[in-house]
Amino acid sequence: MTKRITPVILVLFFVLAAFSTVAAQEATADPDFPVTVEHKYGSTTITQAPERVVSIGYTDQDALFALGVTPIAIRYWYGDETNAVFPWAQDEAGDTIPEVLNMAYGSLNYEAILALQPDLIIAVGAGITQEEYDLLSAIAPTVAQSGDYINFGMPWQEITRMIGAAVGKSDEAEAAIENVETLIAEAREANPQFEGQTIAIGYNYGEARTYGFYTDQDSRARFFTNLGFVVPEELKEIAGEFFYADLSAERIDLFDQDMLVFLGLQFAQGGSEAIEADPLISQLQVAQDGRIVFVPTEYDDALQFGTVLSLEYALEGIVPALQVALPAPEATETP
Repeated sequence: MTKRITPVILVLFFVLAAFSTVAAQEATADPDFPVTVEHKYGSTTITQAPERVVSIGYTDQDALFALGVTPIAIRYWYGDETNAVFPWAQDEAGDTIPEVLNMAYGSLNYEAILALQPDLIIAVGAGITQEEYDLLSAIAPTVAQSGDYINFGMPWQEITRMIGAAVGKSDEAEAAIENVETLIAEAREANPQFEGQTIAIGYNYGEARTYGFYTDQDSRARFFTNLGFVVPEELKEIAGEFFYADLSAERIDLFDQDMLVFLGLQFAQGGSEAIEADPLISQLQVAQDGRIVFVPTEYDDALQFGTVLSLEYALEGIVPALQVALPAPEATETP
C-alpha cells in the first residue's frame, strides 16, 4: 500500500506547493497591474510596476517626476546637455540625475536604449513613427502618443493621464492635473480682461528676421487660451494641420491682435530689442499701444515644456506681464 500511496502523496504535495506559490504571487502582486494603454499605434500592456523607465519624449520626464517615478534616462531637448532636469522639476528629481540621451529628432539610438535595459519606454512626446515604435517595442513595452492629436499636439492633461496609467499611478495623475487646472482657473478668474481677446503667439529666428506663430493645437498657445485668449481663425487656417507656421512679411498684419506675445527670444537674433526696432513690428497698433509681451528665457523654457510641473512656474512669471500689457479696467490708471 505504501508504494501505491507515495506517488499520490507526491502529486498532492506538488499541487499544494504550486497553489501556495501562485497564492503568494497573487498576494504580493501590484493591484494596479497589469495595465493596457491605448495609443497611436495600437495598445501596450505593462504587466508589472516598471522599475527602469526610459523617457524619450522631449518633455515626458516631467510627468514621471510629478508622479514620483524617476526615469533612469531622459532625452535632451535643449539647454544643459549634461542635465536635462529643468528648475521646476528639481525638487521632484532630488539628487538623482538621470542619464541624458542626446538623440536628434528622427535619429533614435536604439543601441543606447537597449543597453539601459529598460522595462518601459515612454515616448508620448517623441513624435515617433510606426517603424520607430516597432523597433522600440522589440526592446521594451513602449507607450506612444494618442492618435487623437497631431504629433506633439497632445494636451498636457492627456499626456499626464497616459503616463500615469502606464506607471500605475492614475489617481496621482488626476490629483496633479486638478492642482494645475485650479491654478489656471484662478488666474483666469482674476483677470476677466483676458476673456475673448485675440492673441498671436509669435517667434522670430534667423538673419532674415523670419517670423512665425503657434496655433491652439500647440501647448504653448494653449497656455494663453486657457487664460481666456483666443487664437484668430485666420492664423489657424494658415497653419492647417500643423501646430505652427511661418508668416510672410506681407501678412505680418495678422500679428496686430489684442495681444502679441513673443517666445523663443534666445533664438531671435538681437533679442527683443531687435524685434521692437523692426519696422514690420513697430508699425503695428499692438506695438504702438504697448500690448506686446516678450517672455523671458526662464519662463519661456517652462512654457516650451508646457507640463504638469512647468505650468505653475510659467504662470508665476508670465501672468503679471500680461496684466501690465492688458490691465483690468479698474487698473488703467498709472500709480
